[in-house]
Amino acid sequence: MGERLKDKSAIVVGAGQTPGETIGNGRAMAILFAREGAKVLCVDRVMERAEETAAMIAAEGGEASAFEADVTDAAQAAAIVATGVSRLGGVDVLINNVGIGGSAGGRDGPAQHADEPAFDKILEVNLKGQWLVCKAVIPVMREAGGGAIVNISSLASLSGGNQIAYEVSKAGVNRLTTSVASANAKYRVRCNAVLPGLMDTPMAVVGISRASGRSAEEVRAGRNARVPMGEMGTAWDTAHAALFLASDEAKFITGVLLVVDGGMHVR
Repeated sequence: MGERLKDKSAIVVGAGQTPGETIGNGRAMAILFAREGAKVLCVDRVMERAEETAAMIAAEGGEASAFEADVTDAAQAAAIVATGVSRLGGVDVLINNVGIGGSAGGRDGPAQHADEPAFDKILEVNLKGQWLVCKAVIPVMREAGGGAIVNISSLASLSGGNQIAYEVSKAGVNRLTTSVASANAKYRVRCNAVLPGLMDTPMAVVGISRASGRSAEEVRAGRNARVPMGEMGTAWDTAHAALFLASDEAKFITGVLLVVDGGMHVR
């Protein structure tokens, strides 16, 4: 066990994951934060997934509990924070790891092909959901004298062209991040974002495999070939970036959009 988050209380929204042989970003962050000394509230819209992550943390000797919530509902977003305060004694760190894409509620794609249900649903979850949890936690962090918010965005917020709803939603997360950082710096509430590139996570690889009819191995090989460093990152790469931004090592850093992508954005 480390001590980079010793005596800290952390909420990880999106701490569960879809089934798959690899680990997802939210679960990796929750586990890593616990390993570094944080008490963790594992939040997911599917209770069983949150409970599984909390159990994995407990098995390693860490402290965690599970909570079910839909971040698109303001009352449930507020309940996440209230539960963090009651169970953890406060909220030092918030990880906003929510995001859907693909055909969620309809068809995403280039602007001329995407449909309205997909656009509305993806923005509701990816952008509105993160804003609602930020809105709920900021007063708590201000009153406590500070805190760290880390939003999980995407490299797609800066580049792409084939998923207009997803790209716009994550670009909105970037601006949400810098806006929250600007408005709350004097209260020592920091807000930064991690922008993962191609990652070998169940949501990405298994999701694309099912949607495209290709095998996971074929999807994985194609994604690896697109990364300048030769292969995709993993959820642990996202987790370590988030850990730095959440820790006191980054106490003078706010409003940063940290790209974690193996060099794709510079290509």
